[in-house]
Amino acid sequence: MTTDRIEIDPAGSDDVELAERMKQGRDRILRELRKLIVGQDDIIEQVLISLFVGGNSIITGVPGLAKTLIVHTLAQVLDLKFSRIQFTPDLMPSDITGTDIIQEDPQTGRRHLVFVPGPVFSHIVLADEINRTPPKTQSALLEAMQEHRVTVQGKTYVLEEPFFVFATQNPIELEGTYPLPEAQLDRFMFDIVIDYLPAAQEVEVVAATTAIQDLRFERTVTGPDIVAFQRLVRRVPVADEVIRYAVDLARTSRPGSPSAPEFVRKWVEYGASVRAAQYLVLGGKARALMSGRYHVSFDDVRALAQPVFRHRILTNFHAESERISKTRVVEELLSAVPVPRSRM
Repeated sequence: MTTDRIEIDPAGSDDVELAERMKQGRDRILRELRKLIVGQDDIIEQVLISLFVGGNSIITGVPGLAKTLIVHTLAQVLDLKFSRIQFTPDLMPSDITGTDIIQEDPQTGRRHLVFVPGPVFSHIVLADEINRTPPKTQSALLEAMQEHRVTVQGKTYVLEEPFFVFATQNPIELEGTYPLPEAQLDRFMFDIVIDYLPAAQEVEVVAATTAIQDLRFERTVTGPDIVAFQRLVRRVPVADEVIRYAVDLARTSRPGSPSAPEFVRKWVEYGASVRAAQYLVLGGKARALMSGRYHVSFDDVRALAQPVFRHRILTNFHAESERISKTRVVEELLSAVPVPRSRM
């Protein structure tokens, strides 16, 4: 382990207490979400990891699978300011960031510009069907996602923490959509894919949603708590072998890399960026704390490989002709890169 990083001290009462609060907070948030959300355990875990890391994520799934409901319910449970932006072909960047308007002082008659904040000035922003608006408007979110600030007419406005963007995509409707550029996709921590529920859970959903609902959420985790948890996550120690394993996964996915196996050279046009390895490690840190551990394991990295890699790997026409999915590529990648021998 390197010694120049600020890490959690298991003997330090403050860090241990905060780590325990984070684990309890995760359990409480999950308990509240369960009042409305049925099943989707992996999906909820990935959403909570995004929350504790401070990352932005895409949620992909066909209509009716509770993509919007999960994000909106999370905002209610945390009592955070929530904005939903419906992305449409005529949406303008100023509809997201806000704009300056002219106001007249009734006493002096003087006119001056006043900034009216857009819906991005929230704690949790739901970019609904983000691929239905042109790239110019999509890019209006880039600065907010990366820098947590927006610039309008040369003036910069800082967004209040915590700040997250969850973007939804419908994978089955292609007409009238604008696929996100790779540079913007790379800024999302996870691509969270929602699939249909098992039959028994689907029956439970229909029964619950067609009856009278009077739900009241207990708010036990606050915005400042989330910010404190995000700082704690970055102090979780990571063995050099685990970091190397995350980096090896990312490097092996690139067809131009000397370590790229034959299936990568055959099926992959572009591999994962450095951000993939960064998010594997950060997500692993959050997953470890959520499990009550103070170190990141190889299993943490492997468990997050699919949501981290599948929107960063661009397959080529060979993969398309052979009906090779990105999920399959990531599965092969996990098999091809050996887990280092370790005492962990």
